Amino acid sequence: MFLSRSLSVPLACTALWLAGCASRPPAPPSPGELTPPQPAPMPSGTPQEGSAASTEQRFAEWLARFRESARAAGIDDATLDDALAGVRLHPRAIVADRSQPEFTRTLWDYLDTAVSPQRVATGQQKLAAWREEAEVAAARYGVPAPVLMAVWGIESNYGRNHGDVPVIDALATLGFEGRREAWAKGELIAALRILQNKDIDRAHMVGSWAGAMGQTQFMPSSFLAYAVDADGDGRRDIWGSMPDVLASTAHYLARAGWQAQEPWGAEVRLPAGFDPARADAGLRQSAAQWAAEGVSAMDGGPLPPLADAAVLLPAGVRGPAFLVGRNYRAQLRYNNATSYALTVALLSQRIAGGPGVRAPWPRDQRALNRGEIQALQAGLNRLGFESGPPDGQFGPATRQALRAFQREQGLPADGHPTPELLQRLQPAP
Repeated sequence: MFLSRSLSVPLACTALWLAGCASRPPAPPSPGELTPPQPAPMPSGTPQEGSAASTEQRFAEWLARFRESARAAGIDDATLDDALAGVRLHPRAIVADRSQPEFTRTLWDYLDTAVSPQRVATGQQKLAAWREEAEVAAARYGVPAPVLMAVWGIESNYGRNHGDVPVIDALATLGFEGRREAWAKGELIAALRILQNKDIDRAHMVGSWAGAMGQTQFMPSSFLAYAVDADGDGRRDIWGSMPDVLASTAHYLARAGWQAQEPWGAEVRLPAGFDPARADAGLRQSAAQWAAEGVSAMDGGPLPPLADAAVLLPAGVRGPAFLVGRNYRAQLRYNNATSYALTVALLSQRIAGGPGVRAPWPRDQRALNRGEIQALQAGLNRLGFESGPPDGQFGPATRQALRAFQREQGLPADGHPTPELLQRLQPAP
């Protein structure tokens, strides 16, 4: 069923999730449409000097092979004929999949937009409009209604931008391109199962360049695992039915480990002399244990009841501190990026009438770009702090190596990359 209440859903996929290409298990990123250069690059191994017909012929051959795989997986001929007859290459998907943004934005820049007063106010308005449906989903799965609003707001700007790329075209293109062929073929077969089940028709199965679909951006495999027919019409419609959208999102988070009796966490004050190396995702203990170490709530009250919590310093020692628990990690399962999970947490808190971040962000500090992260990694490796191959991706190995370097230098070991640390790691002239 399509929307029975007023809810604007133009299919114009814009740069929606500000954190770029972070992935969520099992679903890859929220849509982030990039304007591709022209002409767009063709898949590796595709003749560059031949005619467009050469590429189309190779694509047709790939589709013929895929069709046999899909048939063997149980997709019927009627579904295959309908879904694949008009499938087209989508070069924009290849460009976006291969792209790695050179420049990054700071977390506070993301939050300025993603948790803006307008985004908060709209979330409160949408919650008022869909409160009954949200509360039903919350009661069934234990995920609070403001959290569902926050995911909806971040993933598609409350339904305004949930993609305009045919999902079958996007996934067939990524499969043909070959970099992640096995993954793309699996998602494409899942998309065909959705069509075969008649949850949606091909014309309305649209989403991002990566195949993420609907108002809260499920990959087809996630749809099959978590989508819910909450309105009882026999279809799981995450594009047009708000009961289905909200219940499906709540089901996903519940299966990701959401704990109904706990909040996501809270902003906290750290005691004098706190070792920032203890702000590590792998170091978890109860809120009572953190309180015994001097960690306190911003308002002076007790810490929230968290059974398995970690301290988070997303901007290093100069920025705010947070105590995050199991529900924060459930949000990471939706999209595996600190910026995403923290944004959902803070937006949901504001929609519920709670405070924003109180401690100041280090706004004089800029983010390192990918090339600078590579230089930082090379510098760490050169000095014997093994950070792995210099790939420009700031992962756990690089963070631990940077902490070791900071300790050697007598600096707070927060593992947060800054231009000043990069300068220290440059070879002497």
